[in-house]
Amino acid sequence: MKKSKFALAVAAAGLVFAGAAGAADKATKEEAVAMVKKGIAFIKANGKDKGYAEITSKTSQFKDRDLYLVVYGLDGTVHAHGANEKMVGRNLIDLKDIDGKPFVKERVELAKTKGAFWQDYKFTNPVTKAVEPKQMYCERLEDAVVCGGVYK
Repeated sequence: MKKSKFALAVAAAGLVFAGAAGAADKATKEEAVAMVKKGIAFIKANGKDKGYAEITSKTSQFKDRDLYLVVYGLDGTVHAHGANEKMVGRNLIDLKDIDGKPFVKERVELAKTKGAFWQDYKFTNPVTKAVEPKQMYCERLEDAVVCGGVYK
């Protein structure tokens, strides 16, 4: 009887730690803000061409678990994309999420008026491959907006 209680306690503890590990696998809002600021500093120090190439690179320093950077021109054209290099050069101004929200259009409009902001929408998590609620932190950088987000 004592062995089965001990085994149950060990199993329960394992589930608690597994849940904590799962949460640790997702980026935090603080990490998203820090990543965006780091990306902006890199672009300012190295120029747009090198900065956008680094953000898009498969071995980018601007990727961490489910956190990556995206850079849009204020017309909706993707300049850099940390999760899908095929998006670079495409104008996504009319792209909508699963609920029909035109999130790219909203994002560039917010960048024009606010400079720095959080935006809610739904997007495919590159780690889980599932569409999930996402919060994107963005900051305007001249004629572009640099963003990094977290999945809820």
